[in-house]
Amino acid sequence: MKRILTLSAMLLCMASPLLKADEGMWLPALISQRIGDMQAKGFKLSAEDVYSVNQASLKDAVVLFGSGCTGELVSADGLLFTNHHCGYSYIQKHSSVEHDYLKDGFWAMSRAEELPNPGLTVRFLERMEDVTAMVLKGYKAKMTEEQRQALVKKNADKLKEQAVKDGQGLKASVEALFYGNQYFLFVFREYTDVRLVGAPPSSIGKFGGETDNWMWPRHTGDFSIFRIYAGADNMPAEYSETNVPYHPKRFMKISTAGVKEGDFTFVYGCPGSTQEYVHSDLVEYIQNVSDPEKIALRTTRLGIMKKYMDRSQAVRIQYSSKYASVANAWKKWQGEEKGLRKNKVVPVKQAYEARFEEWARGTRYAWLTEMLHNLYTQRNPVYRAYEYYNETVRAVEKIQMGMGRKLDMKDYYQPIDEEIFVAMMEAFDKALEDTYKPEFFLEKRAQYNGDMVAWKDAVFADENECKALAEALNEHYTQQIMPVVREYNQAITLRYRDYMQGQMEFEADKTFYPDANLTLRVAYGHVEGYQPSDAVYYRPVSTLKGIIEKDNPDIFDYNIPQVLRDIYARGGFENQPVCFLATNHTTGGNSGSPVLNADGNLIGINFDRVWEGTMSDLVFDPEICRNISLDVRYLLFVIKEVGHADYLFDEMVFAE
Repeated sequence: MKRILTLSAMLLCMASPLLKADEGMWLPALISQRIGDMQAKGFKLSAEDVYSVNQASLKDAVVLFGSGCTGELVSADGLLFTNHHCGYSYIQKHSSVEHDYLKDGFWAMSRAEELPNPGLTVRFLERMEDVTAMVLKGYKAKMTEEQRQALVKKNADKLKEQAVKDGQGLKASVEALFYGNQYFLFVFREYTDVRLVGAPPSSIGKFGGETDNWMWPRHTGDFSIFRIYAGADNMPAEYSETNVPYHPKRFMKISTAGVKEGDFTFVYGCPGSTQEYVHSDLVEYIQNVSDPEKIALRTTRLGIMKKYMDRSQAVRIQYSSKYASVANAWKKWQGEEKGLRKNKVVPVKQAYEARFEEWARGTRYAWLTEMLHNLYTQRNPVYRAYEYYNETVRAVEKIQMGMGRKLDMKDYYQPIDEEIFVAMMEAFDKALEDTYKPEFFLEKRAQYNGDMVAWKDAVFADENECKALAEALNEHYTQQIMPVVREYNQAITLRYRDYMQGQMEFEADKTFYPDANLTLRVAYGHVEGYQPSDAVYYRPVSTLKGIIEKDNPDIFDYNIPQVLRDIYARGGFENQPVCFLATNHTTGGNSGSPVLNADGNLIGINFDRVWEGTMSDLVFDPEICRNISLDVRYLLFVIKEVGHADYLFDEMVFAE
């Protein structure tokens, strides 16, 4: 117990300039440990301005939007900005052939026209607290790992129960950081009445589609606007026409001063998942097996969906959100694989592990990297089967229905699902050894002589046939695959707990930040372009001129609204800023995060990373890792010139 508490204290106190420039996703509650570096780089506010539980601070203007994005409050009446792709599924649900809000955009011209979104929630962080000592209270070194986990759960459940007992809409979680070397309590307040206020046409909000996704230069107006509603007491309340706009403790002022290379930037959001401290074997598996195979499978699925979407507007509306969801990770994995190879991450990590083992001789950390190597060697074959199940079996919606999952049939088109069934079952059968397949699958394969088209006809025509297949696949997955994967993952995590401690002692002068886990974090850096290859340099700001250069009426993703062409033709807007690059360390979940300047005013909305730098989930390279943000001036331009909804400006506050 004493050793763990000592490590926790060390985590709180370590601060060093040895971390790579602009790398890191920092806990707001500990921002006082970073504020000196932030201020040295240009930040003008205090640690209390960033995070405080005693007074309104910037944290009170940031929300977890839905289940995996970020949003920011920009008015005293609960007006909220996030990304278009974060609000996309809700915009789609309101769309039809008659009212195609995806294609044409949506603008509420009064609060009465704002559209409710059942199931959409936002969460404000009330407070976070290091609870390592309380979570591990009663821990003894002789305990088994199962006993430790039971103790942690018991203590964490008690903390969560205490944290929410006196508050309306309060939610709490206890998160393990550094593989269980530290624990933090996060207390949120959740609001459930969130209404759509505005969204640009997809030809602006998704301009460039999947071709431009993860790429630079970028010209996407990736924003949507919502409003949070509350009961008369300003507390969370289920949707009601009598609810009133929520009045936040703090909202963000908007700066129209613009950005230039070298300007300080600060991202406040909820990054989803990173693995910065992992073993080389995992990186090698991701680079050589996982990413390439998942890319190939999703390439097939996307091709099938696109073929039907191109033929029908109705199908395009039905599958736009699904297509975007599948394509996002597909494109990211391509950049990640390329970046890992180009940066030689595997041999770099192997060299680090060799130095670590040399240092660890004769200590409790000796042979840790070898143990991890052996565990990954044993785990990878079954983990590959696990990933294949997720990318093939679970990609077929008919099978999901057979497993009891309820789908929105409004967004279902059977010919697409049938073709995906054939392609995915063929890939599943070809890639995996028979030991990873249920006996029922092998029997049916023999019955149909391996003809997946014939089997497809039976599955889609006979509900009993579908259910039998779905149940057999699900049973094999949950009873034969997942328990083995879980067992290996637990063993690996246990070794990582020691390896993490060892790394911190090995590099005692280095500042360590916890991996992302969808909790509120601070990342800071500056506006900067980058050089992806020899003789090529990307400047950090894109403009409306670039949109016009890409405009192509014959390609859906590049067919901009006529109003943009007309505005450009009138002159005067050639240099209208659209997007900008910065060196902030971001990942999934940071979509929609506010990007702030040195004064803490909103200058942009984070929405992506550059393709060459997507390996930053595993290793951050300050030379090429860049986050892409929508310039808030383009957001305001679209609201006024395209949506004619500039009445919204009346409730915003603009920095002088």
